[in-house]
Amino acid sequence: MKKIAVLSFALLGLLACKDKSAKNEAMTHASNVVADTPLKTYAEISIKEGGEWMGRKYVGGDGFRNVQELEVPKNHTDHSFFIRYEGPGWENNQIGYRLYLDWRNAIDIYGKKVDSLVLPYVGQDGFDSYHEPADWGQDILKAGKSMGIGGYGRLVNDTVAHFRNVDNTSVQIENTESNSTVYIDYKGWETGNESIDLDATLSIFKEDRYTLATLTPSKAISGICTGIVKFQDIALKKKEGIKWGYIATYGAQTLVNDTDKLGMAIFYRIDQVAEQKEGINDHLVVFKPTTDKIAYYLLGAWEQEPNGIKDEASFILDLDKKLERLNTTNSLNL
Repeated sequence: MKKIAVLSFALLGLLACKDKSAKNEAMTHASNVVADTPLKTYAEISIKEGGEWMGRKYVGGDGFRNVQELEVPKNHTDHSFFIRYEGPGWENNQIGYRLYLDWRNAIDIYGKKVDSLVLPYVGQDGFDSYHEPADWGQDILKAGKSMGIGGYGRLVNDTVAHFRNVDNTSVQIENTESNSTVYIDYKGWETGNESIDLDATLSIFKEDRYTLATLTPSKAISGICTGIVKFQDIALKKKEGIKWGYIATYGAQTLVNDTDKLGMAIFYRIDQVAEQKEGINDHLVVFKPTTDKIAYYLLGAWEQEPNGIKDEASFILDLDKKLERLNTTNSLNL
C-alpha cells in the first residue's frame, strides 16, 4: 500500500470528550479548523476509543478519533459501532461519499446542501444520525444488497460476491492541496474458487462530483465488476465513444422522499470491459481479467446541491460533456 505523510488536518480526537460541554467545545474548535483550512477536498476514517469489543460489537467508549491508517479488526462487521459512519469518507464542496468497510463494501452518497466541508461532523451526534435531514444534507442513497454507486465486487454465477471472506483489510488516508484519496488494501479476498489481493484507490478532486476509482488485482480473474444500484422504474441510460463509455440512471431514487431526484453514473474504459449487463441488484460493468490497473469514474448529482443539476436533460448533457472530454484527453482530473 502507498506510504503517505501524516495528515496535517487538525481534527484528530474530534470527539474524545466525556461530557456534553466538552463535546460542544470540540465541535466549535472543529468548525474553526474547517473554516481556516486551505483544503478544498477532504478524506477521513474515524474510530471509537475507550470502549471494548464484545463479540462483533464495540461497546462504550469516550468518542471518535481520526486516524491516518487502520487495519480493520477481525471481528468488525456491519453495525459494529467501531468506525464512524462505518468506513472511510471523502468529499469536496459539492458532494460526499463513504465506503462501508465491511463485507458489504458498497459506496454511498452524502448529498450536501452547503458548499463547505462537512464530514468531520457526520455521525458525531448518533451512530446513524446522518440518515436524517440536517443543515448540511444527509445520506441519500439506499444501497441495500447492491454495490451502491461504483462499489466493486466479483460476479460469480450471476451473483455479485462482496467481501465476506477477506484475510485482512487495511486503509490509509491522504489529503493534499489538489485531491483527497482513500487507499484500501485487501489481502486474501476469496470468491468462488479464487483468492486474490486487491488494491483500491478512491480519489476526489477540487471541482466536480466525480471520484476516480482504480482497482489493481494480484491475479487476472474473471468477473471483477462495478455497478449502480437498481431501482424499480428507473431506466438505465448508456452511451459509448471511441475510448470511454458510461452507464447512468436518473430519477426519484433517494431516501429523502418520493420525488427527490438523483443522477448516478459510471464512466469506464471500453478496452477494459468484458460486458455491461443487468445483475440482481445492480446495473453492472464487468471488467476483463487483468493485473493492470482498472480505472473508472463514479459520480452522483443531487438536485438539492447548491447550484445543483435539477433535471434529467441537464444531467445527461453534463455526462455527455464529460464523455467527450474523456475520449479526447483520457482523463477528467486535469
